[in-house]
Amino acid sequence: MGSAERMKVAASICAEQIRQRPVVTVVSAMSKVTDLLLDTLRKAEGDDQAALEANLKQLEDRHVITCAELLPADRQPAVLEQVHAIIDDFRRIAQGIMMLGERPPRSVDEAVAVGERLSACLVAAYLESVGIPAQAVNAAQVVVTDAVFGNATPLMEATRQKANNVLRPLIDSGVLPVVTGFNGATPDGRPTTLGRGGSDFSASILAAALDASELWIWTDVDGIMTADPRLVPNAVVLPEVTYAEAAELAYNGAKVLHPRTLAPLIEKGIPVWSKNSFALDKPGTKILPSVNAPSGPRAVTSMANVALVSIEPDSAELSATLIMSRALAALAQANAELLALTSSSYRQSFCFLIRRDELPHAMAALETAFALELAHGYMKPFDVDENVGLLAVVGEGMRGTPGLAGRIFTAISRERVNIIAIAQGSSELTIAIVVRREGLEKAVRAVHDECGLGKTPAASSKL
Repeated sequence: MGSAERMKVAASICAEQIRQRPVVTVVSAMSKVTDLLLDTLRKAEGDDQAALEANLKQLEDRHVITCAELLPADRQPAVLEQVHAIIDDFRRIAQGIMMLGERPPRSVDEAVAVGERLSACLVAAYLESVGIPAQAVNAAQVVVTDAVFGNATPLMEATRQKANNVLRPLIDSGVLPVVTGFNGATPDGRPTTLGRGGSDFSASILAAALDASELWIWTDVDGIMTADPRLVPNAVVLPEVTYAEAAELAYNGAKVLHPRTLAPLIEKGIPVWSKNSFALDKPGTKILPSVNAPSGPRAVTSMANVALVSIEPDSAELSATLIMSRALAALAQANAELLALTSSSYRQSFCFLIRRDELPHAMAALETAFALELAHGYMKPFDVDENVGLLAVVGEGMRGTPGLAGRIFTAISRERVNIIAIAQGSSELTIAIVVRREGLEKAVRAVHDECGLGKTPAASSKL
């Protein structure tokens, strides 16, 4: 969705499919627009009127130019009126934030959904111009969520009712609904968002609510790969993966899917295709409840923007279990996702890994939760290490495979990369390993090669 040309490609995919079966499409904002919106809100909070106006002009210019590139001249005035109305909504929110001097989470959620609203307006108008009946739909009218602003969770039964009331009549009349991704609203109508990168999550919510036969997610990569090809040149696309494998890969850094995308689909077993909109001929990856795959790992993924937080009591009188429980409650209150957790029984210390952008809120919540213990020296100051990276080895076939962990650790040690922490769940689906940031890429390549996941030189020479 980065340009008028990409919008035309997206529309052509929709047009091809709607000639064969009913379709609902979910769109994201144009590339970098969400970042621009957030920056504008920060400028408003800082009372920087000049910067706010400059950003608003940039937002307007980009969508006006895109409109001109997408549509014939006679269709542009009506669409530009809608574009200006949506931008005026954003301006109103930004001016309100400037007056307050702060960014209320509810206002931020309403504001950042503007990018998707603009995209939906333009894509629906283009489809109409090429003879495909279409209508832009704000997901706030359809997707019902809780009130966790910035990272809301869908309320599926209420969403199902609204989807059938709002979208089903359009589908039945042959109109293609173009729904905004990433956003929703509480039952009483307060705007919410589903977290960054949440448009694919929006699509899965609607797929489940409408009992879809399939969900197709179009990205800029060929599918789910055995590793990030920027780190591992011989990585290959996996033709099929399970829901569990795809979810673990997304949660641990693979950028093909939003981490929560698959949750609404599991109960109904709706298959998902991950495909490349820049290479329509590529088969992509199909995500299913189960697949026939060889034993051992399927893929290696990694995350660099993480932080390791260590907590250690300084008094034997403190219950380590109670401290861990309170720490996890504080992280939940800060809405921080726990990527890995390890503990030491003797010293009653433990450490956990979170995303670096969640660190400020997480630390504020922890310091509030343990203010008394820290003030009186019952706990050591929290240790935060941001010079770390996460490597995760994923595969349903790893269950019960003897010697696998040893091979993985040996492969990492051969690269002289030190392992800081290890975590593995009872399902044996994922082995999470924390290493120094400077050794992360070497460790990923070493594990990928050790597990035989990529193209062999012989296979590459035949291509």
